[in-house]
Amino acid sequence: MRRSININPGWSFTGPDGAVQSVNIPHTWNNIDGQDGGNDYKRCACTYEKKLAPPEFDPASERVYLQFEGVNSECEVSLNGKPVCSHEGGYSTFRADITDFLEADNLLSVKADNSPNDRVYPQKADFTFYGGIYRDVTLLIVNRNHFDLDYFGAPGVQVTAKPVEGYAKGIVEVKSYVTGEGDVKVRLLDASGACVAEGEGTDCEILIDKVHLWNGTDDPYLYTCVSTLMNDGKAVDEVRVRFGVRDFHYHPSTGFYLNGRSYPLRGVSRHQDRKGLGNAITKAMHKEDMDIICEMGTNTIRLAHYQHDQYFYDLCDERGMVVWAEIPYISEHMPNGRANTISQMTELIAQNYNHPSIVCWGVSNEITISTKDKADMLDNHKVLNDLCHKMDPTRFTTLACYAMCGPFNKSAHITDVVSWNLYLGWYVPGLWLNDVWMRFFHLVYPKRCLGYSEYGCEGMPNLHSSHPRRGDHTEEYQAKYHEYMLECFERNPYMWATHVWNMFDFAADARNQGGEPGMNHKGLVTFDRKTRKDSFYLYKAYWSKDPFVHICSKRFEDRTEDKITVRVYSNQNEVSLFVNGDKLETQYGSHVYTFTVPMSATVTVRAASGECSDQAVFHKVSTPNPSYTLKDTGDKGANWAEKKED
Repeated sequence: MRRSININPGWSFTGPDGAVQSVNIPHTWNNIDGQDGGNDYKRCACTYEKKLAPPEFDPASERVYLQFEGVNSECEVSLNGKPVCSHEGGYSTFRADITDFLEADNLLSVKADNSPNDRVYPQKADFTFYGGIYRDVTLLIVNRNHFDLDYFGAPGVQVTAKPVEGYAKGIVEVKSYVTGEGDVKVRLLDASGACVAEGEGTDCEILIDKVHLWNGTDDPYLYTCVSTLMNDGKAVDEVRVRFGVRDFHYHPSTGFYLNGRSYPLRGVSRHQDRKGLGNAITKAMHKEDMDIICEMGTNTIRLAHYQHDQYFYDLCDERGMVVWAEIPYISEHMPNGRANTISQMTELIAQNYNHPSIVCWGVSNEITISTKDKADMLDNHKVLNDLCHKMDPTRFTTLACYAMCGPFNKSAHITDVVSWNLYLGWYVPGLWLNDVWMRFFHLVYPKRCLGYSEYGCEGMPNLHSSHPRRGDHTEEYQAKYHEYMLECFERNPYMWATHVWNMFDFAADARNQGGEPGMNHKGLVTFDRKTRKDSFYLYKAYWSKDPFVHICSKRFEDRTEDKITVRVYSNQNEVSLFVNGDKLETQYGSHVYTFTVPMSATVTVRAASGECSDQAVFHKVSTPNPSYTLKDTGDKGANWAEKKED
């Protein structure tokens, strides 16, 4: 039976400056210079080497595969000086059979390269393209007869499950791809591990009576498909695949449906990097991200702008997140990169087909920003759209359009549904334009599903204002912006999905304006995951079922006014405010509560609803605290809009 050996520890790394050091995988060489601004982080080729003892295996009956789960953005792999494989694309799994290359002593060499080129995506985007081997490296020892490991990093078993007979039963189609010889036996296990159905053959259909549906965040129930390859009556290989039984559809007037019920998709986008680590993050960090996302009450995630770690897709399955998965075909169409878009899409679908959380494949993001060859770009989109439908007829396709891509643009009408990245009220004035834009599109294209794939604004928890304005990067304007957007979506309920940009602050080394260089501060949570901004609690007030109250602007402690406005976010229908121990007022409503509080030298404010409470302290001062002000901000939103169009 197959065995897996992690070989992350003990690599020798030759960096951009030629210096050699010992490192463990995951690793990137841009963990600092890719996050400090200046758009000058090292994009080059670097080398990783490891002395590798051959694993214990039977050369007559077993094969050894080398598996990489992420090397950015292209690489060449050799063993003992002989080329083993190469790969173009920094976010997907790839493998190579190294059995015939192994010797008594081995030197494994990987040249990782994130240099600029015109072939491999991404090359132009508002995030850092970290170089390195930033996900796990393993050896897989399998019988010479095994489930296929050579098709675009796929697991070798493909499970398609859907409910039938009014959601009472489930049909599960299991396709197995075998290298060598053998018979396939299939068992379907419920969440307790009990076998509920069986089948056999490389292409079998199995019925589950009294099926338990995968039902989003309410009940993300998972089955396990155990496929066993038998040879001469002996089990020689086994693959376990978790799956969920569900169906979904969308309607241009009423939005998204899960298992036949209306299920509005309201959620966030996510980048995978961390402060001081880049993309070289641990499973514990992935889980922390998911825990924070779930705390807010989210039910959908757009995993931008590339294939994420398999572990995170697993977490999405377990937590009931509805997922938009996409490739990094972004910002600029490169005629020489067409083959790479096809290979990356093929890998994305082949490797992630079994995840019940994924409902759609995203073919591109803001591709019209600087594209010159529009005809070639449109044809590339048609090819990708057809590829998605051919490889996976069970899911729909989508794309994210750039703000300056108008509703009549041909690229917006190729995929099954469409979403827009719009920052009306941030990069351009006028929050009210969001309502106008949505209603105009819906009026002109009443049969086309519309979503918001990105919306948001910069907000820094150390910047504050009693009179927040567009472009000031204050925590208060970010909250004001999102208050409007949530109300806007309620006024326009036909949106098939909305995704905040972004759940977490992330590195964009090209950014040098507005606060901390090298950072995009549109996150609802800071880059280090330690601070939840006020906007986080606003979304929690709308989406979460866990009772809470939150006082806004608690970090804005020093005030010059005689009276201040205290805003409270809560998912309770009444909130009382106490000032220095005395009850000021009780208000009834939902989500957002606004109180006027007289100021004195020091004011302690407590908000309460039932057993939930929160407290803040404010001080009356004669002059504003300069640390709350972003120096020389100007209208940084407008500046960045100009930069994006360069």
